[in-house]
Amino acid sequence: MQEDTLFSKIVKGELPADIVFQDDRVTAFRDIDPQAPTHILIVPNKIIPTVNDVSEEDEATLGRMFIVARNLAESEGVDADGYRLLVNCGHHANQEVFHLHMHLLGGRPLGRMLPAK
Repeated sequence: MQEDTLFSKIVKGELPADIVFQDDRVTAFRDIDPQAPTHILIVPNKIIPTVNDVSEEDEATLGRMFIVARNLAESEGVDADGYRLLVNCGHHANQEVFHLHMHLLGGRPLGRMLPAK
C-alpha cells in the first residue's frame, strides 16, 4: 500500500485546501505559495509518485488532468493570454511532493522556462 502524501490527504479531505475542482479521477486546488496570480495544482486522486511511475492504466487520468487544466484556465480567465502547465519529475527537477502533480500558472507573462544559452 502506498504511503499517504500531503496531496493525498488533501484529496481525502484530511487537510484543508482551496479546492477548485474534484471528481473521481483528479483534484485541483490553489497553491499555498503561488508563483503567479493563477497557480493551481492538479493531482491524480491515486498516488503516483513521479512521471516515471506512470503506467498504461493511468492514461485516462492523465488525459483528465489536461482537460481539467484547460477548463480551469478558461474559468480563471487565463486561457486567452496563455498559461503554463508544468510537471516536475525527481530531485533534479525540484519535485518537492512525490505525488505527481501539474502546476497551472497564468495571469501574467511567465517568461522563459529556462535561461537562454
